[in-house]
Amino acid sequence: MAEVVKKLPIGIESFEKIRRDGFYYVDKTGLIKELLENWGEANLFTRPRRFGKSLNMSMFQYFFEIGCDKSLFDGLEIAKDSYLCEQYMGKFPVVSISLKDIDANNYETARSMAIKVINQEARRLQFLLDSEKLSEYDKQLFSVLLQPDMDDKSLFYSLKEITELLCKHYEKKVIVLIDEYDVPLAKANERGYYDRMIDLIRNLFGTVLKTNDYLYFAVLSGCLRVAKESIFTGLNNFNVFSITDVEFDEYFGFTDAEVKEMLQYYHLENNYETVKEWYDGYRFGSVDVYCPWDVICYCSKHRKNKMLPPQNYWLNTSGNEVIKHFINDMNRQKTITRTEMERLIDGEAVQKEIRQELTYPELYSSSEHIWSALFMTGYLTQRGIPDGNLFQLAIPNREVRNIYTEQILSLFKEEAADDGAALNAFCAALEKGNGDEVEQQLTAYLSKTVSIRDTFARKPTKENFYHGILLGLLGFKAGWTVTSNREAGDGFSDIMIRIDGSELGIIIEVKYAERQMEEVCRTALEQIDKMHYADDFRRDGFSVVLKYGIACNRKACKVLAEKEQLVD
Repeated sequence: MAEVVKKLPIGIESFEKIRRDGFYYVDKTGLIKELLENWGEANLFTRPRRFGKSLNMSMFQYFFEIGCDKSLFDGLEIAKDSYLCEQYMGKFPVVSISLKDIDANNYETARSMAIKVINQEARRLQFLLDSEKLSEYDKQLFSVLLQPDMDDKSLFYSLKEITELLCKHYEKKVIVLIDEYDVPLAKANERGYYDRMIDLIRNLFGTVLKTNDYLYFAVLSGCLRVAKESIFTGLNNFNVFSITDVEFDEYFGFTDAEVKEMLQYYHLENNYETVKEWYDGYRFGSVDVYCPWDVICYCSKHRKNKMLPPQNYWLNTSGNEVIKHFINDMNRQKTITRTEMERLIDGEAVQKEIRQELTYPELYSSSEHIWSALFMTGYLTQRGIPDGNLFQLAIPNREVRNIYTEQILSLFKEEAADDGAALNAFCAALEKGNGDEVEQQLTAYLSKTVSIRDTFARKPTKENFYHGILLGLLGFKAGWTVTSNREAGDGFSDIMIRIDGSELGIIIEVKYAERQMEEVCRTALEQIDKMHYADDFRRDGFSVVLKYGIACNRKACKVLAEKEQLVD
């Protein structure tokens, strides 16, 4: 009988579901042993989104909680340590909550959602209402935690009271797991109620984490290391394990060996170099890692279609607000230089001072803080060895680079639309077949945006940026129908333009040129002829076609134009 191929766990964050239902699992259970060897009373893991934080938190719950199914760990790394498993597996009451869904437009709704989170965990533990070890007063206290109309005092003490009641019932101290602890703060900061939310979170966490005699230890996960003074004041035994720390560095993200093994399992080993270029490049502690979300999505999409181009999977999991702030700051405030942005896009590093403890309001208060935010959220990574707080920062991979260029192009389009005179002059030159004027106008546009050299990109990728600039300009011209990479003749033309009420068609072929730009323009024009791109216009009864070969390099361009009569 043929072996059943394991399913890919896209979006599945339950350790139990992955292990029980035949999903592919990259073994990170060694994290449990390291945690037990290094834990403090409270332990915070900070990593960018989609790097396996929630799955690891679920793994903790299914390992430590009393009544756990020990078979879930059969064959995994942690099972080799029989002594540790005997001492810790299934030995503790556990409180486990996630704050990732607290996403509201106002404080009142966010507070109600926080209560729902507590209600949900209380319902999971409502066997306490039948406990013979709890008094009637204890049970009345617990009943309040099941109600949707909790007052502030009950909400603030809710987690501590649950640990107290669990400890009384089991006569064992409690492990507390809080996943995505900072999501409510991020959302509150975006929507203007940060001060009220920080007060809620400070009280909720403070009661359960500080001087709590019922707590064995707590583990929190999040994206940012929020300043201790804003939430964890007075908590002395507090361990933070961030992306710069060597401890636990291999347990969030996939290592190169783990990616190779996964690709081989799904018969995608020939795609290794592409996966590495697009999704590798993050540096956590002393280990280089891939984004797990990207690798899993890539394998899922390519199992049936191995020739499918790579895609930006991580981009679609967030609004990318920090990038938007960064690009806007560069363009409007001028505190981030265009040269710095160009160096990053080119695959180089820039040196910046990084502050790893920030409050959310501080993130965008200065350009220097934005660098820290980009680093901690995964839009930049470290290269080499830091010099104190000075880090060499670089864009990790092809996918993240695309996020930057897409935001740059988006801003470029907004500015181009605002300057109607320049846009009309450019389009008028195109329509007249005036190559020199097109070149002059396009050069003016290129001088206003970030240039692209990108030494680690393949040539077709470099061309995409300039292709995007042209599409951004042409897309605003009323009465022009612009198609891109459309099948035409014997291939796919870069850009084809049809003008309402006109028998004139325009074909544009864009090339990236290292040198000899005029020669590259002629090559582009020859490609238009060789691949018969004009045949579409001929079949549709157009009388004239204008053909443009455009070569670009950073802020320079060369344009050659030819005119062809389609009807004698």
